[in-house]
Amino acid sequence: MWIQDIPKRAIADTILKQSGLYGLYEKRLESKILGESLPNHIAIILDGNRRWAKYGLTGTKIGHLQGADRAEELLNWINDLGIRITTLYVLSTENLDRSDDELDNIFELLQQKLERLYADSRIHKRQMKIKAIGNMSLLPSSLQNILHKLEKETDKYSSMFLNIAVAYGGQKELVDAIRQIASRTKTGHLKVEDINEKLIESYLYTSHLPQPEPDLILRTSGEKRLSGFLIWQSAYSELVFMDVFWPEFRKIDLMRAIRTYQSRLRRFGK
Repeated sequence: MWIQDIPKRAIADTILKQSGLYGLYEKRLESKILGESLPNHIAIILDGNRRWAKYGLTGTKIGHLQGADRAEELLNWINDLGIRITTLYVLSTENLDRSDDELDNIFELLQQKLERLYADSRIHKRQMKIKAIGNMSLLPSSLQNILHKLEKETDKYSSMFLNIAVAYGGQKELVDAIRQIASRTKTGHLKVEDINEKLIESYLYTSHLPQPEPDLILRTSGEKRLSGFLIWQSAYSELVFMDVFWPEFRKIDLMRAIRTYQSRLRRFGK
């Protein structure tokens, strides 16, 4: 996305909203996608906070704040559309190499948003099971504690699922699974011939889900790669890459991605 595109998009959005056309278009698009089969599991790579801040001539801290607010809005859109499983790629293990100041800001924002989520009665009304996936030991203890509280509070729910990939690495996930399988094989609890796709899936971070594999993986910011996200689970996922930075992501962008998904013929290699 070019720097000049950002103000153009903001101006266009303002004109549409003031004219009333934005709401009409949103309703029309929602009606269309609800008339067809929806993805059961959507995974989203929330990318572009820092570039949005750079091109908008604001600080990185503002970029992360706007991105965190947009993630909060996303959960309402997901509920409106009836998507059952959502996995959000919030922070990778590679992101942990950023400056201490930036990480402190990210951790503080995550802490605030997760505490708001914990106090939100809608997670109980929606019967939403919340789980963090990643290497929690790399996070500050306060962040580990609120994630643990959320998991414990929602453990028995099964109507909706929210997975928060934080301090997550796809290769590390596979290494952890292989180590557990190797350990159980060494102790005689498993035989080598027992190892198959289903067994491996049962040791992945997403094993608690009724459908670990995302139907649709969406990445914002224009980058066209998965960056290690759900390496095993994404084998037959539909991929959609959007030229919009995460802080300016809208409900109509989500619905356009779903519309693209619905237009594709899924063969699963057959």
